[in-house]
Amino acid sequence: MNIIRYLDDSGHPVLAALTDEGKIFPLPQRDLLEIVNQAEEARQSPLEFVRAQLSEIKPLTSNLESLKLLVPIEAPEVWAAGVTYERSLDARNYEATGGRMDATTFYDKVYDAERPEIFFKSTAARTVGPGAPVYLRSDSNWQIPEPELGLVLTKNGGIIGYTIGNDMSCRDIEGENPLYLPQAKIWKHSCAIGPAVRLADAVEDPYRFRLACRIYRGGEKVFEGTAETGQLKRKLDELISFLVRDNEIFDGTVLLTGTCIVPPNEFTLAHGDRIEIEISGIGTLVNPVEAP
Repeated sequence: MNIIRYLDDSGHPVLAALTDEGKIFPLPQRDLLEIVNQAEEARQSPLEFVRAQLSEIKPLTSNLESLKLLVPIEAPEVWAAGVTYERSLDARNYEATGGRMDATTFYDKVYDAERPEIFFKSTAARTVGPGAPVYLRSDSNWQIPEPELGLVLTKNGGIIGYTIGNDMSCRDIEGENPLYLPQAKIWKHSCAIGPAVRLADAVEDPYRFRLACRIYRGGEKVFEGTAETGQLKRKLDELISFLVRDNEIFDGTVLLTGTCIVPPNEFTLAHGDRIEIEISGIGTLVNPVEAP
């Protein structure tokens, strides 16, 4: 069971349940957090609570492709973890050493350390949903998408559900100096999430998600990569525990869990590209790329 948001014919946002059979049921709640709160009052899981409502709601005659989708949750904050996959480690080392893969860097230390890399990524105002453009940074010449599994969390670190995230990154800025990480990661429209949140109780094993990223330029596919969350070096609970440690997070916070799909080192995004990020059971997040 997935939760989506879309604009109706009057331009009003609507929350809806998307079943695994593809049926879409508009829900009376305003957002996913209202479902979570009402489910808790009813002493049900969010999945049980949503299923109980569907028998009294008529499904839409429209299909998913015809809807104007929004971010599935307006996350007050988006955080991200880095160097959680070996492929990400290799990419970060390439950036930091100018291609000298035999050199040891601080990324190696993070990969093997007890403490993971966790950084602030975005706010609701900087985050876009399906179909909305992600922006290129004007002072970077080496930019890529980073397809990631996102965890939608409660303020106590509980997992409400799973979504898709695009952690847009400037490889040249981060590689120049690690202290430039915020500038390499945070700018207007540098984060996308969607198209849905898959409720946690509908996921048997979060380490069996399959990810794919495809980039199109001029209508032709110029990159495709795949991965699985089973390749994660760190456990999801481990990442969450460090995020909430001595920190205050808010209901609906999203934690991106790192990437294992990195385009070739000679590749950089360009204006007019289209990014597709797919995660099994959640859907496909599609965003065009625009220069500022």
